[in-house]
Formats: sequence, structure tokens, C-alpha cells
Amino acid sequence: MIKYHNDEKDAMKHTFISSSQLQTYELGARLAPFVYAGAVIALSGDLGAGKTTFTGGLAHGLDIQEHVISPTFNIMREYRKGRLPLFHIDAYRLEDGNADIGLEEFVDDGGVSVIEWPQFVNHLIPRHVLSIKISDIGPSSRRLEFETTDERFFQYFTTLERMANL
Repeated sequence: MIKYHNDEKDAMKHTFISSSQLQTYELGARLAPFVYAGAVIALSGDLGAGKTTFTGGLAHGLDIQEHVISPTFNIMREYRKGRLPLFHIDAYRLEDGNADIGLEEFVDDGGVSVIEWPQFVNHLIPRHVLSIKISDIGPSSRRLEFETTDERFFQYFTTLERMANL
């Protein structure tokens, strides 16, 4: 089920219901053609919601062959062998908000930055970000709520809408 609407702040919002881990992975893979050097994706959701699964799909779509694992204990993992480098950041352990993870350097390094637990580093996240909130709504079902003001991602939503109407 896909829903679209715009609010008065020109933000595009989109909700997608994934009925399996594979669908969540595929949503990430389908995002890959629309990401660009310097893109920032903020992923929020409870433990086990599917943030790393989504990121793994994105990595696959970027032609990254490495298996994506959660960067929880490392704070960040870099995957540089693909169409674009992928910087997978887990800000959970930075909850005091005072840590400087050098996000600007990664954004300027020509890659895509995916930040899990972005609420802990909100002050470091650029204005134009693709925010995705993943919620557990059943044993294998997830609600993914997308929001962005970055027009470069609007085509992604249009593509998903066309696929949903097939």
C-alpha cells in the first residue's frame, strides 16, 4: 500500500508497507539509482526494525559486493567498492549529542551517508536529507515512512507509485 501527499513545506511524504525482509531489502536496492554523491539518508526505527536490511539493499543497488552488517559497535562502516562509496553510520552510541563524527567529511567525500539513530546527531544532519522511519507492524511486516524536501528523491517516489499500481 502506497500513500502520497505533500505538505505546505514542500516536503514529499510517502508510506510503504513491506510484507517481508526481502521487500525491505528491495526498497533499498530500488533507491540506489536515485542517490547521488553527498546524499544523506536518516534511518530511524526500533532495534530489529529493518534499518540494516534496507541499507544492505541500497548497497546491493550500488553494486557493493560486501555483506552489510550493522555498525553498532564500530559507529561507522565504509563500503567503497561500488558505484558510489557508502558510509553506514550508527549514531546510537552517540546519544549524548556531543560527538563529532565528521559527517561533513563523508558528505564531501563523494559518497552516500546512511545514518541510523539520527535523533542522536540531529544537529549534524544537513537540511536536505531523505528521512525514513521504519516501524514493526507484524512478524515480518514493516511500515516505511519516507520524507524529504530533496527534489532529487521525488522520482524514486514516482517510480514506487507506478510499481504499486501495476
